[in-house]
Amino acid sequence: MALRDKMVERAQPYLQPGERVQSVFGGQKLSQYWLLLSVAILLFAQRYRTVVVTDRRILVLDGRRMSQTKVTGVLTELPRGTLIGPASGLWWKCTTLGEPLYVHRRFHKDVLAADTARPQSPGYAPMPSMPPPAAPPLQA
Repeated sequence: MALRDKMVERAQPYLQPGERVQSVFGGQKLSQYWLLLSVAILLFAQRYRTVVVTDRRILVLDGRRMSQTKVTGVLTELPRGTLIGPASGLWWKCTTLGEPLYVHRRFHKDVLAADTARPQSPGYAPMPSMPPPAAPPLQA
């Protein structure tokens, strides 16, 4: 079973009846670079988080120390219109979901999918977009 499928399956008890998952991604409480300094940080301070984006809301679920797919409860519930990204770099530091959350590059496409599918009602700002590149001038 794929990682994202396990995350969705284990988040089911925290979803409302009829709520559909649009995107799911994982993150961790501490930067991976701190783990290079000490194994003790890995064993005692590191916590994983699962972010579940549904058609109604965004849930940040608390995870266990040694597993990214096992969840123990809801930490934060945010409105569905919350802009999460844009994500960049190897370990992106997300600050829009409450506590800082470090998201690995493999989940950046899930962050983009969540932001793209968010509702565009009058209360929300539109997604930032890049202008198309300018064409070079024609030589006569």
